[in-house]
Amino acid sequence: MGWSNIPNDPYFQLVFPQPGMLTPNELGRITAAMNHPATSRVKLRMLAESIRANLNPHPSNQKQENVPLLDGAKVPGMQHKYRETVLFFPTEGQFCHSFCTYCFRWAQFTSVGSGQQFQSKDAETLQRYVAQHKSTKDILFTGGDPMVMSAVLLRRYIAPLLHNPDTAHLQTIRIGTKSLAYWPYRYLTDPDAKDVLKLFEDVAKSGKHLAVQAHFSHPRELENPVVAEAIRAIRMTGAQIRCQSPLIRHVNDDPDVWAHMWELQTRLGLIPYYMFIERDTGAKSYFSVPLTAAFSLFSNAYSRLSGLARTVRGPIMSASPGKVAVVGTQAIHGEKVIVLKFFQSRDPAWLDRLFFATWNEKASWLDELDPAFGEEKWFWEEGYRGIAERGRAGEGSSGQMFG
Repeated sequence: MGWSNIPNDPYFQLVFPQPGMLTPNELGRITAAMNHPATSRVKLRMLAESIRANLNPHPSNQKQENVPLLDGAKVPGMQHKYRETVLFFPTEGQFCHSFCTYCFRWAQFTSVGSGQQFQSKDAETLQRYVAQHKSTKDILFTGGDPMVMSAVLLRRYIAPLLHNPDTAHLQTIRIGTKSLAYWPYRYLTDPDAKDVLKLFEDVAKSGKHLAVQAHFSHPRELENPVVAEAIRAIRMTGAQIRCQSPLIRHVNDDPDVWAHMWELQTRLGLIPYYMFIERDTGAKSYFSVPLTAAFSLFSNAYSRLSGLARTVRGPIMSASPGKVAVVGTQAIHGEKVIVLKFFQSRDPAWLDRLFFATWNEKASWLDELDPAFGEEKWFWEEGYRGIAERGRAGEGSSGQMFG
């Protein structure tokens, strides 16, 4: 933490909530309530909940379109948006070693235990679901942060998927975590650190791939020698570490920061994976960067990398129809456009086409863009509406429909 540069220090912005994350009206209401001696904790919580309700707690229609069915019933704590990948939210992993101010899963940490959360303790249902859906190649354990869980709990969810003929089609176990940045001691000196590494080694020995999806938001997180030691310990198990982060205004909205971060990751044996666009939830207006500026920043940083670091993809929006990347800006037939492409999509058939948006220097999300060349709708719109209708009719999530 650069304490001499408060409040502008990027890490201070990353972990301490900022006044600008609320609108002036919201901030005024909260401040007045906190300063009023008659405000009870209950009333203050009700006010906070009313503000949160307007912050799009589950973006990209996760609750409506991503939850799969098993035996005709919705499966709690699971999402199956893309054919090959199932997300599982273990109940015990729905918090973190620290909290990121930009977090797009903030709804997991508020109203804990309510229907707002994605969560499940049912390892047996997870195994049954994977067994019945042979197109599933990856399981992503996510949260929160699964690495707050003990090794015993992690093993309870993961081990039944390893040496099981019914889940032989499963290729990769993924764990989404920021523990390497926030608490690298998880892999070194925690009481069950050796047990965690043994679990990772057991996954590799089973013939499946273990991918640690590490969230690094700033190169400062990689400069800690303890982090480098934890990285070595994980890699020795046979696991691979891939790195991702959103582009966050006030934290890492500088091409020098990204180029340095990707270079450090590559030097440490990590794989740069994704640069995400800040999602349309929470304090997006405070942290987001316009799409055209994001593409310019990405291209600037990418151009400085060696070939080994150019595994990274971005900038990408995890939008309702899929992961949409800004892959260029171009003038076509005299019209300046933004060039877009799916890197993942609810319907895999959408992956093979570029599509174009009219030029808009202020847009920071897909729904702020318009189709170019006079088109009235996106090429995928009709298909997406059909998927949503099929889901409402009881066919489950899009990942099931195309499995």
